[in-house]
Amino acid sequence: MATSDPIADMLTRIRNATLARHPKVDVPASKLKMEIARILKEEGFIMNFKMAEEGAKKSIRIYLKYTPGNVPVISRIERVSRPGCRVYVGNTEVPRVLGGLGINILTTPRGVMTGSTARKERVGGEVLCQLW
Repeated sequence: MATSDPIADMLTRIRNATLARHPKVDVPASKLKMEIARILKEEGFIMNFKMAEEGAKKSIRIYLKYTPGNVPVISRIERVSRPGCRVYVGNTEVPRVLGGLGINILTTPRGVMTGSTARKERVGGEVLCQLW
């Protein structure tokens, strides 16, 4: 069954896998999800990710990151803009997450980027999710 919100599905899979202390998690692939995974790696929330092909199905394998005490690096991950209620922000009102401790991921006319990058480039867009 196809989900109506594939991004929320990806975030939920990551959230559940970190709570269960899994080393990795597979999510169905898409260009947008690849960009989200790229940002999570750049910001240090996951160790790595790669494309995994099983027959016709493409998926993204995300390697989760934990502290030496086996505490997940991602303590909270939540969807902001949903199909039923889209959340758009202008370049001046990009929100800060936990006073700068967390990140939000935006999809903008210049591609997928973090809130801080969007603020620097003075570009607004749709707030996909926030995590810390």
